[in-house]
Amino acid sequence: MKSDRLLSILLLLQTRGRVPARELAERLDVSPRTVYRDVESLSAAGVPVYAERGRHGGIALLPGFRTDVTGLTTDEARALFVLAAQGAHTALGLDDALGSALRKVMAALPAPHRPAAELTGRRILVDPDRWLSGPRPAVDLDDLHTAVFTDLRLRIRYRHSGETRLRTYTVDPYGLVAKAGTWYLVADRRARPQLFRADRVASATLTDAPVRRRPGVELADVWQQLRQQVEDRPAGVRVTARIRRERLDMAVRILGGALTGPPRTGDPDGDRDTTGDGDWAVLDLAFPVLPAVRQLLQFGDSLEVLGPPEARRVMAGAAAALTAVYTPDPPTPVTARSS
Repeated sequence: MKSDRLLSILLLLQTRGRVPARELAERLDVSPRTVYRDVESLSAAGVPVYAERGRHGGIALLPGFRTDVTGLTTDEARALFVLAAQGAHTALGLDDALGSALRKVMAALPAPHRPAAELTGRRILVDPDRWLSGPRPAVDLDDLHTAVFTDLRLRIRYRHSGETRLRTYTVDPYGLVAKAGTWYLVADRRARPQLFRADRVASATLTDAPVRRRPGVELADVWQQLRQQVEDRPAGVRVTARIRRERLDMAVRILGGALTGPPRTGDPDGDRDTTGDGDWAVLDLAFPVLPAVRQLLQFGDSLEVLGPPEARRVMAGAAAALTAVYTPDPPTPVTARSS
């Protein structure tokens, strides 16, 4: 609606100052021509807004102009009270600030919207942690949080997965990202984007050198690039397995990152009855390395690896080693002593 768009333009100008018309058009998903018409409408309504053309031009409000905008809709008010990332506020030490901010927003809301907003806060809860994820290591975000706001280069001592020794890197931070309850530092190292898990950063020290970010690149851009690299990483080993249907839901939750498609029925090679009386489903999986297939042992005899043959051999060897651990040693024969 045009009224919502006019309000959005007004709020953007109040928070950002001068904004190019093209940027406003992209944010509002309209054409620059529409933006200029909206500016004329705001001016006609008494808002002191003006446009400057040229390379450094844009749309701005006269200095000192502010307006108290409280025209939130019911859905907007409810959205503010759905705390989708409570763990993020805790890690950043912003729990008290969040509570204070919400109380101020509640006081500023139009009276008809307050009951819906308050009820939403009591009826909707989003927990970012996965089931059975176990306790997470304590993460001290103070230094990392300071680094991303001071625009200084950062020197970190970092432990990579599977390693015990620490490595030292000098990085140019873009920001922090919380994904599924895990914090990551997004930074450039030698002008290339890299992801660092916050719980593996042993120490972080600010340098005196200014940060060297790539021009025009924002945190969201770098995060999207790194996320795509992780999700599009080629799988080293593709595995087909069958699983009993009563364990299927659990397998999908646990193996979700390894699944390459939805569970199915039938045997892809046609030489094995994988469905029987409907008690089995077939899974197509991908693992980075062959030994990683051993994680399928957690499903016991409810899961069978159908192929490739080398994956079956890994499973057989791991099962045999596990059996040997739990097989009691045979009793030592007692030899009779001669008198």
